[in-house]
Amino acid sequence: MALLTFLGAIQEVTGSCYLLETRDGSRVLLDCGMHQGRREEDESNSKPFAFDPHSLNAVVVSHAHIDHTGLLPRLATAGYNGPIYATEATCELMDLMLLDSAHIQENDAEWESKWRARQGKPPVQPLYTTADAQKALSLCRPLPYGQSQEVAPGVQVTFHDAGHILGSAIVELEVHDHHLTRHLVFSGDLGNSSTPLMPDPTILTRADVVLMESTYGDRDHRPTEETLEEFAEILQTAHREGGNVLIPSFAVGRTQDLLFYLGRFYQEGRLPQQAVFLDSPMAIRANAIYSRFGEHFDPADRALLRDKGVKRAEDWLPILRPTLTPDESMAINRIKSGAIIIAGSGMCNGGRIVHHFKHNLWREECHVVFPGYQAQGTLGRRIIDGASTVRVLHQNIAVRAKVHTLGGFSAHAGQSQLIDWVSHFDHHPELYLVHGELEKMQILKQALHDRLDWVATIPEPGEQIAL
Repeated sequence: MALLTFLGAIQEVTGSCYLLETRDGSRVLLDCGMHQGRREEDESNSKPFAFDPHSLNAVVVSHAHIDHTGLLPRLATAGYNGPIYATEATCELMDLMLLDSAHIQENDAEWESKWRARQGKPPVQPLYTTADAQKALSLCRPLPYGQSQEVAPGVQVTFHDAGHILGSAIVELEVHDHHLTRHLVFSGDLGNSSTPLMPDPTILTRADVVLMESTYGDRDHRPTEETLEEFAEILQTAHREGGNVLIPSFAVGRTQDLLFYLGRFYQEGRLPQQAVFLDSPMAIRANAIYSRFGEHFDPADRALLRDKGVKRAEDWLPILRPTLTPDESMAINRIKSGAIIIAGSGMCNGGRIVHHFKHNLWREECHVVFPGYQAQGTLGRRIIDGASTVRVLHQNIAVRAKVHTLGGFSAHAGQSQLIDWVSHFDHHPELYLVHGELEKMQILKQALHDRLDWVATIPEPGEQIAL
């Protein structure tokens, strides 16, 4: 009988990774994500893989976010040279995100090595390099939604739209093993049905085993219109108080949502700021990819943009100022008021946002808006948890700016949406909760029992089950 091993995103949000093995010898890896957050989670990224990379027949990727793809360069360097299957849009976004991740790894190692040299310590090596990322990207094999593909002997994969970010997929695996056929469905990250541009997650009805994410398993998101009204009021307040608005944002998915909403405010005459700086080279390039795959947008939003003659983000939001170069980014620091600055990284553990924190976080008239989840151990989480000072670029910076969290912007399904999605499966297949913090999983498990009389399982790290 086929076996499934839970290797990552088990009782935690990041590091998505699962290994499928059949008795006939096929081995397929689902996702190969980076752990993000606390130092011990970061350190786990450099540990040896719990399997032999040479033994894998295939890797199947649900979507491009780094917590689902970020260790693929290490996998390729460790000897894996088989195909990496993903949707076409995911392959394009992975090209963008993995090269950016490698660049960050190289820069961080160089920076750390300089500090260590002053202390008489040896240099450190990057987790992986640009060459490693390019090696992994050369293995990518795009598949369209809805088309079944044999990825290993006896293992068929079909991608379905997950509605999370562009190219995101629910992964359906049909496993044929010694005359027994079993269906495994991995939700990947399920989208919030209120998210702009993306369609609702595809409804499936057939499975023997379901792995379902539980990032927001403990609660529902606020209604989108309420969140938008709060967002608009924050922008008005910041304008009156004479400060800037800083928005740490993930380059892929969240940034495109924010630009859509800011464009809507602009079109309605409700955006008082003079400029919106998109200070993220990766997000700027991601916008171009989104534009190329506009046929995947939600039909209603696609029609709205078409009717307005929108072909690129600047058409929808004319005050948008993309800043590609470091000099353009640094020039923003001369602006003391009237600016919205969207920059990565989304959890503030690097990227250009930390430089803007250095210049704005200590200013009472400024505002910081967190539009998404902040994992434990990240700089973003420390700020929203109320830290009075934070360490930024080797300096202690006071947190005097007004801090706001807008959970309604999440691109993840909330509790009711998760329960609704899984409720369509016939005959209550075995259900395992992954990709969530333990306390949130426990709340979702109880809700599933109360609403659907369905007993879900929370697996342990390294646990193995028979399909």
